[in-house]
Amino acid sequence: MKILLFGKNGQLGWELQRSLAPLGELVALDARSKDGAGDFTQLAALAETVQQLRPDLIVNAAAYTAVDRAESEPELARTINALAPGVLAEEAHKLGALMVHYSTDYVFDGSGERPWRENDTPSPLNVYGRTKLEGEQRVRAATARHLVFRTSWVYAARGSNFARTMLRLARERERLTVIADQFGAPTGADLLADVTAHAIRQLQVKPENAGLYHLAAAGETSWHGYAQWIVDCARRAPRAAEIRVTAIEPIPAQAYPLPATRPHNSRLDTSLLQATFGLVLPSWQSGVQRMLAEIDCFSEAQP
Repeated sequence: MKILLFGKNGQLGWELQRSLAPLGELVALDARSKDGAGDFTQLAALAETVQQLRPDLIVNAAAYTAVDRAESEPELARTINALAPGVLAEEAHKLGALMVHYSTDYVFDGSGERPWRENDTPSPLNVYGRTKLEGEQRVRAATARHLVFRTSWVYAARGSNFARTMLRLARERERLTVIADQFGAPTGADLLADVTAHAIRQLQVKPENAGLYHLAAAGETSWHGYAQWIVDCARRAPRAAEIRVTAIEPIPAQAYPLPATRPHNSRLDTSLLQATFGLVLPSWQSGVQRMLAEIDCFSEAQP
């Protein structure tokens, strides 16, 4: 099987290179690839790339993820998050290839407290959410052979993330304020990548299981709870003496206004995914703990 991966150097793309490699011949691209082969702003060239490589599987881990900046760059966000995935899906359909795409909890308005199900009506609050919704709709309309995974609060050992930011601030400040009225599940890029590879293998036997699924770690927390948990871990680690923070105060989202409105409820119901593919998703705490150990946050200084 020939696999074409886009967004190879992002948090998810980096992990996908590992998880997809055993499945076949992997070609991984990003916007800096030779001749702009992975540039999502060049739609004709993107289609030509697929036509030349003729993959059996296309995995799109590329996205415009600057949520606040998207408010002032809506056309660029739409090109990358909606139009480009649509082009890839159209080319996948022509080839009879499977298309894998990733979406977000931001397609919902964040109301209520119940975890969102796949058949709930989307109603995004911001440009990023609207473009991601259009992207998944274009993929689903263009080809029946698709896997679309909605996820939330993605982190990875590679690059910057909320956990690293909280650890740094906890060493620099005595008091932190963190939003306490937005809820979700921190989800590792490694988990997303491994579940993707598992689902792809199962689809080779049961192609009827293609479709839209919610994929996130088990459990839930607020950003404040997430920060508190990270700092509590740090206080039990070898570098505990470096932790200066004595108070992490909860604040409402309205006390920290941003250009893009965020949903209060980012909980995702993953029961369909787990039942369809025979999975038990791990707790968000276990994934974050593994990430902290991997980046060795507690034993060595970070750059």
